[in-house]
Amino acid sequence: MTVTAQKIQTYKELLETARAALQRSYAPYSHYRVGAALLTKDGKVFPACNIEICTWDGSICAERASFASAIAQGHRDFEAIAVVCEKTVGTWPCGVCRQFMAEFGIDLVVVVPAKDGSIATLSPDRVVASLLSAFCTSG
Repeated sequence: MTVTAQKIQTYKELLETARAALQRSYAPYSHYRVGAALLTKDGKVFPACNIEICTWDGSICAERASFASAIAQGHRDFEAIAVVCEKTVGTWPCGVCRQFMAEFGIDLVVVVPAKDGSIATLSPDRVVASLLSAFCTSG
């Protein structure tokens, strides 16, 4: 996947938006705060944070919260999502979030901060491959 200078700047801005959203996280049990920023193909950005409750399955990840916000406002075409975690640099979306993302478009780029201060991206084919490997076994 070729990433242009303009895309890198866009991804950096998405990461900053995700960092701001992280500040609104509600994680009183795990203290694992996550922010996300979803970019639509028409240039709109939907930031969100994780929201947890005392039962794990009732909680919502930041990634799915950003999709829910965008979808509720009529958007269905997505370009990229940035994800940041307060405790761990370079945290990728969980399997449930990857499956959720694949439902709404497999051409989505996932962006996270890298440990060296740069950005890391997961191309659409790798998002899908990682999702499939979680559900398929060979032999």
